[in-house]
Amino acid sequence: GLFVTDYFTRTPRKLSPFRSFASIELFHFHIPEDTVIAVWNLITFKEQGGTFGDQCPDRSITVYFRSGAPSVINPLHTHFPRDTAVPGSFALTLTWTLPNRTTGVFNVTSPLPGDWFLAAHLPKDEGKISVKGLYEECQYLFQPQLIVQRLVNIAVLYPGYTSEQSMAPHNRSCLYKVFVPSYTSRVLVEVLRCRGAEGCPLWLRLRAKAPPLHNSTALDCREHAPCRLALDLPFWQHWYYVLVEKHPGVPGTVSFEVTVQLTDCSRPSLARPPFLPPSASMNMPHSFGSAGGLALGDSPPPAGANSTRQPSGTAAALPAGERCWPVRPTLRNELDTFSVHFYIFFGPNVSVPPDRPAVFVINLLPVLDSGGVLNLELRLNVSSLCGENVTVFGCLNHEVPLTSGDNASVTCATESLAGFLLSVNASASLSRLRIPYPQTGSWYLSLRSLCATEHGFEPCANVTAEVYLRAYLSPCVDDCGIYGQCKLLRTNNYLYAACECKAGWNGWGCTDNAEAFSYGFQLLSTLLLCLSNVMFVPPVAIAVRSHYLLEAAVYIFTMFFSTFYHACDQPGIVVFCIMEYDVLQFCDFLGSLMSVWVTVIAMARLQPVVKQASVLYLLGAMLLSMALQMDRHGLWNLLGPSLFALGIMAIAWTARTIRRRHCYPPTWKRWAFYLCPGALIAAAAVLLYAFVETEENYFYIHSIWHLLIAGSVGFLLPPRAKAGARLGPLPRRKGCGYQLCVNEQEELGLVDPAVASINSICTS
Repeated sequence: GLFVTDYFTRTPRKLSPFRSFASIELFHFHIPEDTVIAVWNLITFKEQGGTFGDQCPDRSITVYFRSGAPSVINPLHTHFPRDTAVPGSFALTLTWTLPNRTTGVFNVTSPLPGDWFLAAHLPKDEGKISVKGLYEECQYLFQPQLIVQRLVNIAVLYPGYTSEQSMAPHNRSCLYKVFVPSYTSRVLVEVLRCRGAEGCPLWLRLRAKAPPLHNSTALDCREHAPCRLALDLPFWQHWYYVLVEKHPGVPGTVSFEVTVQLTDCSRPSLARPPFLPPSASMNMPHSFGSAGGLALGDSPPPAGANSTRQPSGTAAALPAGERCWPVRPTLRNELDTFSVHFYIFFGPNVSVPPDRPAVFVINLLPVLDSGGVLNLELRLNVSSLCGENVTVFGCLNHEVPLTSGDNASVTCATESLAGFLLSVNASASLSRLRIPYPQTGSWYLSLRSLCATEHGFEPCANVTAEVYLRAYLSPCVDDCGIYGQCKLLRTNNYLYAACECKAGWNGWGCTDNAEAFSYGFQLLSTLLLCLSNVMFVPPVAIAVRSHYLLEAAVYIFTMFFSTFYHACDQPGIVVFCIMEYDVLQFCDFLGSLMSVWVTVIAMARLQPVVKQASVLYLLGAMLLSMALQMDRHGLWNLLGPSLFALGIMAIAWTARTIRRRHCYPPTWKRWAFYLCPGALIAAAAVLLYAFVETEENYFYIHSIWHLLIAGSVGFLLPPRAKAGARLGPLPRRKGCGYQLCVNEQEELGLVDPAVASINSICTS
């Protein structure tokens, strides 16, 4: 055949250490139909400071692949919530082959068409809290590229018709495809009139959605005559691919014919039992009318070239596995993103008759619904059992309903079909199922009622069980509980949701408490972070005693908002917020930086020039507010104003030193007992904050930071200025000149000079 090659690429993205699914990078691809091979080229490179990061350490990168929906991953081996199904995915770990670059290749032969998702992340780190901008961080960038090769003009087989083919000696195989509509219970492929040098040296392979592989359903035509390959319960509304492959080493030309037969079970005569009224075939009231054995809004495909030519007299001879029971549709009600409820007509209570299953369909929209969680809940009405030992089994299958007629087999899987099993009875009347990131398309739920006996399960007699059925789509599992936050994330045009856990809780739904913080530890950490701000009380008292009232007001502001910010910033349940979190954080950061600013300005001793000091205080408040609004965690946006204040203090001290020709401050006791200890304490606090603080020790290291910063302010705040030290008016220099006495009021033109009192200003 003719091959066409397509190429897709994505923009490089920075990878993060894994903490939860919210920290991974997700990439979305679409593989076209008839693709025979897909090759992912995985490019990873390091960057540091805008250049290649040759000095960055090698960190392994894990990449996950899944078709239809994002991968449900668990690299930390945490526990999933109860009743949660975990779909599988491929995983690949990339290792570094060059100092700053590595490339990996992942090949998929005959991949499933549609959406494919790649998830990538770095290993979990130690949780160090780094100051933004303090040093150049190593960045690991990941860029996937996809190359697909697909066949065009694949021969299409029409059910009921034969296709002749002659395979030349240089050809090894022939590929066909046939479309399987809804309400098809069986696909039968047959090779006829096979003629070759060694009988019929052919392999017959069959696979859904993509060309067959070596492990697909196969039949050796040399050992089976006639060569027929049958597949029960095929996927509805999908292409099936038929591969006729020649045995290796067979000489000459091989000629054959291929035909396909589809067993159509959508007709009322096949699906409706003769002893039930028409309306009962839909499990609906008689007032709704005759359903004709079909789902609402669905109609059987017309008989023709695409239908199985089968006499109507064979309807009664069909086995139970080839009968399609009526499928009841569900009504989709969208409330919000990933918040969809599926309502059943004349529900939510469902009657399950004893002699046949009740089948329902849930349609998930492509791309839109695969980023949430599909929830299913069954609740049995015990009073409807009439004392019988009845068990209702539910099978949830993707793209085809499983309605096995074997009462002894309580399973939801076949050789080519896998599903999820639910069961409810009198002792366990509630059953739940959660499927994170479900594949889109049609999901079929089949409910059957069986009675338990000594010999296993058997059909019940005259007992119709009533079941409450609830199906809905939610963003996260139980909204991530009280120790998690459900986040709505986006990658390009694809939306998905994931839990971000706190207080040591882990897992897909934040339900794994193996490393969780106890209530006592949460209370202790909150008290440490809040009560450590009481250390600002001594600096406030010192400032008031020294008549630094503005500085005292700033310290009180800092102490108040730091206390309540940390009370609101706790990850657990010991949380108390008096304002919005963003307001508390801004005020806490502003108060901390203003405390440094006013302390340094006070140390500069600018009080005699009152106007200049007021301008500096106001200028500092405006600059710090602007810096915090730009980036609250940026290093230089916060360090710049502090260095500016230190520069003002250095200029003021230098000017006094030059004018007095003596070091300022002049006394060695001030240096030894106040300035040096205060500077050392402040430096120790900065070092702890910048290099020691991690997520695990944050509670006590940050509390020590509060104590040290408040203590350093008490040492560095200057003493009250002496009254005699203030600068008075300069003495008048005596020398040549004259004095001119002018009446002040007369000069201002306020009163009559003749009656004005003499209040003169003398100038020389």
